[in-house]
Amino acid sequence: MADVALRAGVSSQTVSRVSNGDAAVVETTRRKVLDAMKELGYRPNSAARALKRGDFRAIGVITMGLTSTGNVRTLDAIAGSAARAGYAVTLIPLDAPTQDNVKGAFTRLDELAVDAVVLIMEVHLLDAAALTLPPHVKVVVVDSDATGRFPVVDTDQRQGAHAAVRHLLDLGHDTVWHLAGPEESFAAGRRAEAWEAALREEGRTVPPVLRGDWTPESGYEAGLRLAGEADRTAVFVANDQMALGVLRAFHDRGVRVPEDVSVVGFDDIPEAASFIPPLTTVHQDFARVGAWCVDAVLRELAGETVTGTRLVPTTLVERSSTAAPGAHGRER
Repeated sequence: MADVALRAGVSSQTVSRVSNGDAAVVETTRRKVLDAMKELGYRPNSAARALKRGDFRAIGVITMGLTSTGNVRTLDAIAGSAARAGYAVTLIPLDAPTQDNVKGAFTRLDELAVDAVVLIMEVHLLDAAALTLPPHVKVVVVDSDATGRFPVVDTDQRQGAHAAVRHLLDLGHDTVWHLAGPEESFAAGRRAEAWEAALREEGRTVPPVLRGDWTPESGYEAGLRLAGEADRTAVFVANDQMALGVLRAFHDRGVRVPEDVSVVGFDDIPEAASFIPPLTTVHQDFARVGAWCVDAVLRELAGETVTGTRLVPTTLVERSSTAAPGAHGRER
């Protein structure tokens, strides 16, 4: 800074004011300082400036892996919203929600100097890790049941699942089978609960729940079983990847979609419109989830007390994988 000041013929304080974007600096002086910075290859020390200001303009994100559609798209939305607000994002992916892993992630983020942390992780996993989070860290949680402990942003899982089941019942199906996600998943649990509640509201038979692990392979295995069920005409699948496996299993067993069975997914991944047939599914607005996460972070950093859960609405996208029951359904 002293070298820049000497080259520009100004004080070090003026160089500092230019570095910090002070609008009170005369334009001709600003230009001299900027030219001197360029000539000398000077870059302001962002870490030192952050320490002086007391903020780092950075948000940490801890997530359980980057293999699921929801995690990746939520992370992308957070990064975009943070960038528009002038914040960088530091990512720490975990391969398991152990106490050491999560504690290590917070320690590393503290060392990397972030202003707040977004957890794309279900809080019951933190409970299982017996972890106490640092009290000074501002935390926002995505897709969880952490109400009362942290601010939460989530898709309205129940609304989406209820709309999927309601769509199939309105088409004339007597009941709806369900391929759920893993038992430990909060999102899978909410979707399964809403599926069962929608059927009971109408006095319909509740078939046994099938379980998958979010992958097409698990969907295929469940689809083979469903193909052998004589009374199934409609299936609600907890995510689009498993729905893809179900569609393939039906194709391999000669079960026509939607003539013999209707299928609804959840997520509305970009490829869903290109499935054969194009998949009716529940659209999650991941861009809004990300934007609301960053908004909650910024409000907390501004000193506001942020509590409770903000639910992002879902939308049912109707495509060609659902229809009224065909001859198979009428023969039952």
